[in-house]
Amino acid sequence: MADLHVSWDDYHKDIERLAKLVHDSGWEFDQIVCIARGGLRIGDIFSRVFKLPLAILFTQSYVEEQGTVRGEITISQHIAMTSRRLGEKVLVVDDLVDSGVTLVAVKAHLLKAHPHIREMKTAVLWWKAISRFHPDYHVTYLTDNPWIHQPFESYDLMKAEDLKKV
Repeated sequence: MADLHVSWDDYHKDIERLAKLVHDSGWEFDQIVCIARGGLRIGDIFSRVFKLPLAILFTQSYVEEQGTVRGEITISQHIAMTSRRLGEKVLVVDDLVDSGVTLVAVKAHLLKAHPHIREMKTAVLWWKAISRFHPDYHVTYLTDNPWIHQPFESYDLMKAEDLKKV
């Protein structure tokens, strides 16, 4: 099982491919919720392309050893958004579904906290075969479950002092 290394160019193309898949499906939604941190860039682009409000739900599970060891899932109590109320037809976006723990927990959390939600779908760039969660939309299905190296991960090892070298 070789690791998957993703360039900035491929990353942005995959986000555009995902947006096209969602658009071509014909499903109409009125709110985008991105799971931070991995879904932030996807949520931002989707919000711009679909001209819909973005809400941000913070989660944390990969914390140790530069974010390579999974811990217990933590979901923020509050969702960051500019609207007074979350939409009724919500698209949840994230970068990937690995074990599925995060998306299972997020869907349950959102439905409990926002019982007015009538419909919710999920969209990710990468869907690993080991996942117990099946996203509604995905760009790449990974049968060999590689570790994915995303282009922004170099910042995980960077400190503010390192910016002096730039």
